[in-house]
Amino acid sequence: MSKNNLNKQQKIIECLIFANDGPLPARKIIQIIGQGTEKQIQEQVGVINSKYTKADIPYEIIEVAGGYQMVSKPDYSDWITKLYASRSTSRLTQRALETLAIIAYKQPITKQEMESIRGVNVDGVIRTLIERNLITVTGREKAPGNPLLYGTTKFFLEYFGLNSLEDMPQLKEIDELLKSDEKFLESLDQVSLQQMLPEDLGIASMIKDKTTKKDNSAETEENIHQDKQAADAIQTDENEMTENTDDAS
Repeated sequence: MSKNNLNKQQKIIECLIFANDGPLPARKIIQIIGQGTEKQIQEQVGVINSKYTKADIPYEIIEVAGGYQMVSKPDYSDWITKLYASRSTSRLTQRALETLAIIAYKQPITKQEMESIRGVNVDGVIRTLIERNLITVTGREKAPGNPLLYGTTKFFLEYFGLNSLEDMPQLKEIDELLKSDEKFLESLDQVSLQQMLPEDLGIASMIKDKTTKKDNSAETEENIHQDKQAADAIQTDENEMTENTDDAS
């Protein structure tokens, strides 16, 4: 392919990704332009992103939910947050977040299994998560009563900035995730990474408090270290003055 044709193809790919409402799969791009492979599309996107970086463009193309999507860079998240600050958003409760984590790591999973792990009824939480399009019914378990099985949706991946479920933090047991709120928040820090807005999840203040405490602790230790150095310096000066006085005598 000539250089001119290659540049034109890159512009077409860029335009398609920009115009699409959500993540655009590579196979769809290939279908539209009528040529190429998924690996070639990935390489073209890499070239486009390199141009963005070189020109200091405030947005980029990422792989998310099995496709490509144009997003603003994390450095500009504060301004994006202010843009949407006036929009009223209903936050997910801690119960909903914990149940969502169980489904994400244990899917496909029945309601009874969720309740066995959490120890409480999850009917209302399941309805909320389905309404948010974060989970869906994936089938029925071959067991007495044929209970419904639940799993996460493509929007779940898009919302948390994941390309696939394999990108989630690797945890041996979901039970360990739920032992304390702090551990759960740490796992969310790993998951959110690029796209998740903590304000939407109702955990921004908790994360901020946790970070502030760590910063204050580090600052206190530094101050103690500096005070000790100053005290040592004063003691050294006093010793030298005493020695000089003795010599003079």
